[in-house]
Amino acid sequence: MFSNLDLQKLIFGRLTLEAIPYHEPILIITFIGVVLGGVAVLGAITYFRFWGTLWRDWITSVDHKKIGIMYVILALVMLLRGFADALMMRAQQAMAFGANEGYLPPHHYDQIFTAHGVIMIFFFAMPLVTGLMNFVVPLQIGARDVAFPFLNNFSFWMTVSGAVTVMASLFVGEFARTGWLAYPPLSGPAASPGVGVDYYIWALQIAGIGTLLSGINLIATIVKMRAPGMTMMKMPVFTWTALCTNVLIVAAFPILTAVLALLSLDRYVGTHFFSNDLGGNPMMYVNLIWIWGHPEVYILILPAFGIFSEVVSTYSGKRLFGYASMVYATVVITILSYLVWLHHFFTMGSGASVNSFFGITTMIISIPTGAKIFNWLFTMYRGRIRFEVPMLWTVGFMVTFVVGGMTGVLLAVPPADFVLHNSLFLIAHFHNVIIGGVVFGLLAGITYWFPKAFGFKLDPVWGKMSFWFWLTGFWVAFMPLYILGLMGVTRRLQHFDDPSLQIWFVIAAFGAFLILLGILSFGIQLVVSVLRREELRDLTGDPWNGRTLEWSTSSPPPDYNFAFTPVIHDHDAWWDMKKRGYDRPLQGFRAIHMPRNTGTGFILGVLSIAFSFAMIWYVWWLAALAFLAMFVVTVGHTFNYDRDFHIPADDVVRAEGARTALISGRA
Repeated sequence: MFSNLDLQKLIFGRLTLEAIPYHEPILIITFIGVVLGGVAVLGAITYFRFWGTLWRDWITSVDHKKIGIMYVILALVMLLRGFADALMMRAQQAMAFGANEGYLPPHHYDQIFTAHGVIMIFFFAMPLVTGLMNFVVPLQIGARDVAFPFLNNFSFWMTVSGAVTVMASLFVGEFARTGWLAYPPLSGPAASPGVGVDYYIWALQIAGIGTLLSGINLIATIVKMRAPGMTMMKMPVFTWTALCTNVLIVAAFPILTAVLALLSLDRYVGTHFFSNDLGGNPMMYVNLIWIWGHPEVYILILPAFGIFSEVVSTYSGKRLFGYASMVYATVVITILSYLVWLHHFFTMGSGASVNSFFGITTMIISIPTGAKIFNWLFTMYRGRIRFEVPMLWTVGFMVTFVVGGMTGVLLAVPPADFVLHNSLFLIAHFHNVIIGGVVFGLLAGITYWFPKAFGFKLDPVWGKMSFWFWLTGFWVAFMPLYILGLMGVTRRLQHFDDPSLQIWFVIAAFGAFLILLGILSFGIQLVVSVLRREELRDLTGDPWNGRTLEWSTSSPPPDYNFAFTPVIHDHDAWWDMKKRGYDRPLQGFRAIHMPRNTGTGFILGVLSIAFSFAMIWYVWWLAALAFLAMFVVTVGHTFNYDRDFHIPADDVVRAEGARTALISGRA
C-alpha cells in the first residue's frame, strides 16, 4: 500500500510548497514585477491583435533574419536579468563590512553570482553572437537562407528553453551556489543536495544542444552556399570569424555536453567520476570544463573582431588593411585557443613543465590578436574617419581591450598567477576582455546592422550617451578591482572584515550604476528611434556606405534576400559592384523556392522545458511523457514533406522593380 507521502513523491517528486521562496522578500517583489510586466505585454499583444502575426511571422519563422532578430531580443532581455544580479552583488559588497552583514545572506549571494556568470555567458553573449551571425552571414555570402532553415528555428527555441529553465529557478527552488563552472566536489550530491545544480545542468544541456546545432548549420552554410566567385579568400572578414567561431562551437560544445552528463550521473545514479572515492578525480572535471571553457572565450570574441573589421573599413572609407593577415590571424587564434586551457588552473599542481608550456602558448596567442589591433589602426591611418556610434564603440574597444590583453599576459606567467589567481584582479581582467571586447563589439554590430534589419538608423544622440556611460562605467567599476586584487583581496566573498577596503567597493558600485545608465540609454535609443523612424530612414538602402554584399539588398531585405544569385569578383563585393556600375536587372526572374514556416521547433522547446523541469524535481512520469512527446513530434515532422512554397516570378518582378530605385539611390 502506498502512503500519502509515497503518492505525493510519485506525483510531484521533490516539488513541495517549501520550494517556493515566499520567505525571500527580494524574490517575491521580483516575482510580482515579472507577473505584472508579463500581464502588460500579453495585454498589449491582445489589444493590438498581434497574436496571429506573432505566431505566423515570428514564432514559427524559419527566415534566418527573423530568427537572428529574435536571438538578439532574447539576449537583451537576459542582459537585464544578468545585470540586475551584478548590481545586487556590487551593492552588497559596497555595504557588507565589519558588523554590517549587508542585505544578501550568503546562500542567496552565492546563487546570484553563479546566475550572473551563467546568464551573461550562455544567455546574453552567446545568443547575441549567434543572432548577429544568423542575420548577417547568409546576406554576406549571397545565400537566401542558412543550409537547414528548420534546424535554425529549432536551435533558437532550445536556447530559449534553457533561458526559461534558468529563470524558473528564481521562483521555484533555487539556483546553483557553485560559481558559473560548478566545480566538484561543491557541485556533487554531498555538498549540493538540492535542485540548484540540477537547474544548472539541464539549462546548459538544453541550450548547448541549440548552440551546437546552430554551429553545424552555419558551417554548412558558409562552406556550401557561397555565391559564385566567392572563394574562401574573398569572404568578408566577419564571415571568416563566424566560420572559425562555429568550428570552435562544434569542437568544444560536445565536451561540455559530456562533462555535464558525467556530473549528472554522479548526482542521479551515484557514480564517482568527479569525486575522490572509487577512483574518481575532481581534476578531470576541471580539465574537461576548461577544454570547453577557454575556446568559449574565443567563440565570443572572434565575431566581435569581425564586427570591428567591418566597422573600421566602412567608417574609414578604406579597404581593410591586411585582409590576408587578418584571416590568418583568425585561424591561428582558433587553433591556439585549444592549447591554453590549463592556464586557468596553474595553481593545481600540474608541475613546472606543464605550466611553462601553457604559459608560453598563452603568450603566443596574444601575437595574432595584437596583429589585428595594428591592422585596424593602419586601416584608420589616412582614412576619412567618421566617428559615428559604431566607430566610437570600436575606438573604445581598442583602448579597453589592450589593457585587458596586457593583464592577461601578466596572468599567463605562472608565478604571477599563483599570487593573483584567486583575487579580484582576475575578475577585473575577465570583465576587461568580455565587456571591452565582446560587449562593445556586439553593441557596435547592433548599431551597424540595425538599419539593414529594420530600414532606419538608431538615434545617434542616445547611442553616444550609451557608449560614454558604458565606457566610463566600465573603467570606474573595474579599475578598483585591479587595485584590490593587487592588495590580495579574494574573490567570491559576500562580506569583508577590513573597513579600509570599503571605499574601493563603493567606487566599483558607482561604476556599475554608470553602466546601468548606459543600458537604459540604449533602451531609450530603441524607443526614440522607433518613434522617429521616418526621420532616421535612409532611402538609398545603403545607409552606411557598407562595403560587403549584405548592403546590395534593400533595407530590410525581402524574405528571399536575393532575387538572383550575385557573382563575386572581390572580397569587398558590394564596393566592387558599385565601381563596375552595377545595376539590378528588371527581367529574367524565376519563381523562388522558399521553406515554409513550422511550429515544430517551438513545440519541441516547450516540451524540453517540461522534460528538464521534471528531471530537476524527479517527476519521473512527466519526464517520460515529455520525452515520448518530443520523440513523436520529431518523427511526425520528418514525414511533413509539404514544407515549401513558391514566390511567383511576376511577384518577384514587381518587388524587385520597386527596390531597384531605392538601392541605386535614384528614388
